Amino acid sequence: MTKRFIFFLLILYGFIAFPQNKISDTYLEGAIISSFQFENKDIWVATYGQGIYHYIASEDKWENFTTQKSNIEQDFFYCIAVSKDYVWAGSGEGLFTYEVKKKQWHKRKFSAGGELGNWIRSFCYDKKENTLWIGRFFNLTKLDVAKQKYSDYDLAYNGDTKSNNIKAIRMDGDSLIWFGTESGVHKYYRNKKIENPNSRVYMSNKGSSFKGEGETVSISDFAFDRSSVWFGTDEFITPQKPKFNVGGIFRYNRKNKWEKFDQEDGLPSNGVYCLESTGNKIWGGLYSFNTKDKKDDPKGIILIDKASNSIMNIDLDELGIKSRKISSMAFDGDYLWFGTDNGLSRLLLSNPFAKWSLQKNKEKINKNYR
Repeated sequence: MTKRFIFFLLILYGFIAFPQNKISDTYLEGAIISSFQFENKDIWVATYGQGIYHYIASEDKWENFTTQKSNIEQDFFYCIAVSKDYVWAGSGEGLFTYEVKKKQWHKRKFSAGGELGNWIRSFCYDKKENTLWIGRFFNLTKLDVAKQKYSDYDLAYNGDTKSNNIKAIRMDGDSLIWFGTESGVHKYYRNKKIENPNSRVYMSNKGSSFKGEGETVSISDFAFDRSSVWFGTDEFITPQKPKFNVGGIFRYNRKNKWEKFDQEDGLPSNGVYCLESTGNKIWGGLYSFNTKDKKDDPKGIILIDKASNSIMNIDLDELGIKSRKISSMAFDGDYLWFGTDNGLSRLLLSNPFAKWSLQKNKEKINKNYR
């Protein structure tokens, strides 16, 4: 498959033209990217092994916070969040906070939950409320940024401790925040205080949710559109427990209908690292769990058409992305960014062709590439 042909295919799938000679760009090559966030035109990147990177757009340069430079006490991070005044980085040993004005990092340990309670796995910054939600292996923490006040919450549901193992947090419009756990998901209504049990609805596979599949369901990521919530789930199976975490992508229509996408539907594998929504497509970074080595085997990217539910496998070599492990994604309005185990890549999805109708795009491409 040539670059021209995949260029044409992506147009047919509702995307916008890519530059002919430069399909993707890669930065921080060699770094294992855990998470990244945008702040205006700047980019903050958490890595597993090389500390924190900051792209300073006004100076067109990268700065690195690492133990090798003695400007931070940790090199291994799982997540990152950004506000205009602070940057937060989650590690296995607590929370690291960077004060932008002072240009200093400091570390905070949590007393509740023991050592595993200091494993920070996810963030969600609520700009409207100036609140940072911190997903820990044990407990959810809410930081009132203005007051610098931390509040811890045990979300265990009906004695299920895994429903308090927070893995992923995402805001859904102005009214909802979803807290993904190792055994289901909490839907939180933002207009209520989280201390109120009626502020949350817990959904797991112990009923009709997630089609009742597997022994348990572990949430890795979310994507949203007006009509649906999309859930990425982990695959973790063993010969002894072949149905423990079966994985797959689930689509919930916000009412009572659940759909599932897995290998039987055309996915190359059932494990999901991450999801992202662009227009009428869902992007998924996938893996399969190797029961022999007990490791993830990265399987690249797929696209799901929201209207037809059709699945398309993407050839990463054609896009110039130098890794099959796509562990995080984000769309900035022009570029779709991919965090990989070999740097941070971006793919242009927006240019002047966006103003054309799909039919005009087809005619243009056919004319140019006959």
